[in-house]
Amino acid sequence: MVGIIMGSTSDLPIMQQAIDVLTTLQITFEVDIVSAHRTPEKLMDYGANAHLRDIKVIIAGAGGAAHLPGMVASLSPLPVIGVPIKSSNSIDGWDSVLSILQMPGGVPVATVALDGAKNAGILAAQIIGSSDKAVLDRVIAFKEDLKDKVLKGAEEVKANYNR
Repeated sequence: MVGIIMGSTSDLPIMQQAIDVLTTLQITFEVDIVSAHRTPEKLMDYGANAHLRDIKVIIAGAGGAAHLPGMVASLSPLPVIGVPIKSSNSIDGWDSVLSILQMPGGVPVATVALDGAKNAGILAAQIIGSSDKAVLDRVIAFKEDLKDKVLKGAEEVKANYNR
């Protein structure tokens, strides 16, 4: 199972991309709002106990100061994937990117692109797939589908624009 957390409901439209990928790949998940600054006790409980609920990977999305992914990573033995979100109080998203990317030694957070929750979902599936053959097979099929879409698009472009 994948834990998907975010700092506020305003992050949900971006984090929906991870939800959609995990749904497509038939991977179970839970979704919750865990604010590093407004609900620190909830953050502490989530980070310290997620692995006890059979969660294998945590995807944490946050904007602005974006402390959620790093704080959860400091408490959890699980891999954490950080999704920097360009929020209304963000400085073009750079504050979020750097807050998640620049972690101190010993507290790793895998960081995807700004608003890159889709890649976070794929990465979580790949992590789970490394020890679950059924998930791995679905990830392989998912990536083949991506390749097929690109090849189909290339054929359409060639057919419509090459003279």
